[in-house]
Amino acid sequence: MESEGLIRPTKTGTVLRVNKFRFFTYRKIQYIWYEKECEWVNPADLDSTAPFNTYKNAITDQTGLPEEEVIARRKCYKANTLALPLTPIITILFKEVLSPFYIFQAFSVALWYTDNYAYYASVIVIITVGSAGVACWSTRAQEKRIRTMVGDTIDVEVLRNGKRSIVDGAELVPSDIMILPSHNFVLPCDCLLMNGTVIVNEAMLTGESVPVTKASLREADECGPEIRLSSEHNRHTLFSGTTVLQTRNYKGQPVMVRVLRTGFSTLKGQLVRSILYPRPADQDALKDILIFVGVLGIIAIVGFIYTVIMMIRRAESAKHIIIRSLDIITIVVPPALPAAMSVGIINANNRLRKKKIFCTSPTTINVCGQINVSCFDKTGTLTEDGLDFNCLKAVRKNQEGKPEFTKEFEDLDPAKLAEDQANLNKSGWSIEEAVNSDEETQDFDNVQPTVLRPPPEQAVYHPENHEYSVIKQHPFNSALQRMSVIISTPSEHSAHEMIVFTKGSPEMIASLCVPDTIPKNYTDVVDEYAQRGFRLIAVASKNVHMNFARALKTPRNVMESELEFLGLIVMENRLKPVTLSVINELSVANIRCVMVTGDNLLTAMSVARECGIIRPTKKAYLITHSKTEKDPLGRAKLFIQESVSSFENDIDTDSEVRAFDKKISLQKSKYQMAIAGPTYNVITHEYPELVDRVTTMCDVYARMAPDQKAQLIGALQHIGAKVMMCGDGANDCAALKAAHAGISLSQAEASIAAPFTSNIPDIRCVPEVIKEGRCALVTSYSVSKYMAAYSLNEFLSVMLLYNDGTNISDGQFLYIDLVLITLVALFLGNTAASTKLSAIPPPSRLATSAFYFSVFGQLFLNIATQVPGYVLVRAQKWYIGNPEALDNTTTMIGTAVFFTSCCMYLGYAFIYSRGHPYRRSIFTNYYLCGIIFIIGCINMVMIFTNIPFLMDLMGFVNIPSYPMRIILLAISISGVFISLIYEHFFVERVIAVHFEKYLRDRRLRNGDPSLSPYERMLVEIGATPAWFEQEISISKSINNRKETVESHL
Repeated sequence: MESEGLIRPTKTGTVLRVNKFRFFTYRKIQYIWYEKECEWVNPADLDSTAPFNTYKNAITDQTGLPEEEVIARRKCYKANTLALPLTPIITILFKEVLSPFYIFQAFSVALWYTDNYAYYASVIVIITVGSAGVACWSTRAQEKRIRTMVGDTIDVEVLRNGKRSIVDGAELVPSDIMILPSHNFVLPCDCLLMNGTVIVNEAMLTGESVPVTKASLREADECGPEIRLSSEHNRHTLFSGTTVLQTRNYKGQPVMVRVLRTGFSTLKGQLVRSILYPRPADQDALKDILIFVGVLGIIAIVGFIYTVIMMIRRAESAKHIIIRSLDIITIVVPPALPAAMSVGIINANNRLRKKKIFCTSPTTINVCGQINVSCFDKTGTLTEDGLDFNCLKAVRKNQEGKPEFTKEFEDLDPAKLAEDQANLNKSGWSIEEAVNSDEETQDFDNVQPTVLRPPPEQAVYHPENHEYSVIKQHPFNSALQRMSVIISTPSEHSAHEMIVFTKGSPEMIASLCVPDTIPKNYTDVVDEYAQRGFRLIAVASKNVHMNFARALKTPRNVMESELEFLGLIVMENRLKPVTLSVINELSVANIRCVMVTGDNLLTAMSVARECGIIRPTKKAYLITHSKTEKDPLGRAKLFIQESVSSFENDIDTDSEVRAFDKKISLQKSKYQMAIAGPTYNVITHEYPELVDRVTTMCDVYARMAPDQKAQLIGALQHIGAKVMMCGDGANDCAALKAAHAGISLSQAEASIAAPFTSNIPDIRCVPEVIKEGRCALVTSYSVSKYMAAYSLNEFLSVMLLYNDGTNISDGQFLYIDLVLITLVALFLGNTAASTKLSAIPPPSRLATSAFYFSVFGQLFLNIATQVPGYVLVRAQKWYIGNPEALDNTTTMIGTAVFFTSCCMYLGYAFIYSRGHPYRRSIFTNYYLCGIIFIIGCINMVMIFTNIPFLMDLMGFVNIPSYPMRIILLAISISGVFISLIYEHFFVERVIAVHFEKYLRDRRLRNGDPSLSPYERMLVEIGATPAWFEQEISISKSINNRKETVESHL
């Protein structure tokens, strides 16, 4: 782009004026070429990582951007809109018909028309056009749904050239100053809060309608130029698509924000892009399909060569040889294979919707059938959303003046507590929100105070005017693990007396308190409650003497230091009723359950024991690190200690679960590990060689930050695990999106944070999704085998008839492909998922030995069925050969071959509809059973009657011997019976279970590199944690040798 007045951002947070720049647009994002760095960069990425002080120092800007700079920035950043123009129908259709499926269909239809199979070809054209039309309609409907979700642009008020004006939200550019209305406003961009306080609903991002308080940049701590804007500053950031619930004005001034990111660079824009451009399909599955089609193609080539040689010997015309030879390819490689394989996914999605589980990415359903690791958030997912108050353990000084814990108080009656602990009381208090006014006092420079008043009966324990004014709040920050409020007790005598109250995790609050105020047994008490599964909130305070202005401007870290410890609030977080049964169900199915939470490690371990993630027959170990001690290599020292396992009577709820816990297998570990986020971070950065093994063995991850959750999901995927993540939405979005399958427990019908959303807020949806995933996966395999068997059966029929210079008639082709195959394949995937999860997972790939044993075994059984009938009819005295011209399709041998093969097609529906262990019985699929019964009756009518209409339509020639008709039917039924035994007993049991297990166990013992690292490591280190102890011993050994050498010097 070349023009006057162009700009582009720099890494320092400023803009550089240029005359031209090179750019390209990829997936809605514009990238600009930076010559010095030799890289293409999205300008919004530079703004998102600019020095934080660049934005903090600009909060006094009351002018805004000049109009010429707005124009220049718009050329660089483009319009602030999630523009999703509807793709023209002709374009959608063109893209659809260019797929290999439609190209092959076009080739087949052209060939059939050339071969005078006009009726059949016309029906296929109608079906193909209808299929393309449905695909186009689905694409257009998806585009409309996304556009509805995105919404239209809105008018906003901005400050430009020192003047306020109303503009379309699409005209916003980064660094614009936007003025927020007081409430109910959907943000059109990502922005930084310059002044005031804003309460927003971030349900669009998190899936939870929980109000979040945003603090202005004025409240940000001072920092150096090296600190850059990052996710740690999210408490100052308002995100596009979130709803402003309330703003607070100060001294009559509006609440202003500075635009940070616009368009598809916003957080909402990134979520929309993730829907528009989903993760690529599983390459292994695609590779398997290509291999499968390639194998069929090889068979087709063999038939092609046979046909050419045979017809050349007969001295047939070149045109006839080409048509007949190419026709073999259209028979062996079924054009409808991709469409038929999607039937199981469509039915599984419909069944999930009935269970109030909604899927925005149906292709993910098949992936769910391969899940072997399921990760869970704790609070709101495994346990109830709310916390129930259990007791209070306050602190008071003993006779020696040292702090000690009081007994447990199960209520908050101040009369039962020491007077100096009365401020912990919350029961019965009233709150009075401030009213905006242009006459606010200068004292309340940053926020109008919220007034708290105790109940009248407790007035004696509180200041003379019986009220507290909340001067300032430091919102909860997951990275800081705490929140604070500064309150004033206004009176004539204490205008400058204030109290800072801080609550947070016990570890964090203890680090902020004066050591002399913490009881000696603090750690023991905290650990005792945590091991019992209680949630602890530590509370501390300090008195400060300063005026309002100074209190508001003092950095947070100063106000939250040298605190006096007040006590512990003990909260109880109960398990949801279904949690234990679901965890047991998944465990018995050999699906590893992992807890990923932000809670204390001991609390997490307690809940993990209670819900069955920590199994009673396995030893449990905690991995910790030292903050002060280093090993000889300068790394933080690691420690491992044995913890308490769960109790068998509490977890093993029935005999099946008890048998599972006592069962020993090659891929089953004998111990479990637990680790906290800080320790996991140490291992990631200082012990990278241990990351894969720790990720394989750790089942409890505590104190995990949101980005660490996503990091863990990535680590599990790196070692080859198929990972499902289930969370309540809050702080889980990154992990939900990173997993192979994410389930959000949200009340919304659909969520863009995860491909699955359950309207029932507990984890019962997890086994349901996995069951349907396994059912859909196995159905796709079954349909593939069904389509392959049908094609090879038809291929064999054609090869036999080519030997006589004839072929299947147009009516027979139509009946086989449209009635026998299409209708049956349509309902083949309608069999519901099994009610129980099997301990043996389905094959993760199509190309297995069992699959090829099945396909090629059925081919040989087809030969053994059709050839005897073919030979037997030709040997009869009443047999009439092909007396007419070349390529006559109305022949007696053609009729006989059809009678023999038609029952085989129906038999395949039973053969490939086996229920156990991933699907229910075929007899529960009433539609399929009905279709098979009706078609079976039609077959009997065609075999045993000579109705003129049917004879003409199907191209039959009367077979004069009814006993021969019975013999042909008996041969066909015998073939079906033998095929059924071969498939269900030999292939499904001998090959798929025993032979595949033998091969897999041998590969595991030999450490076959083709297996995933996850499976290999389970075998290598699953017996004992000696590998971890050895790592610690090596560090100790190096340290001892170092000390020995130093002692001799």
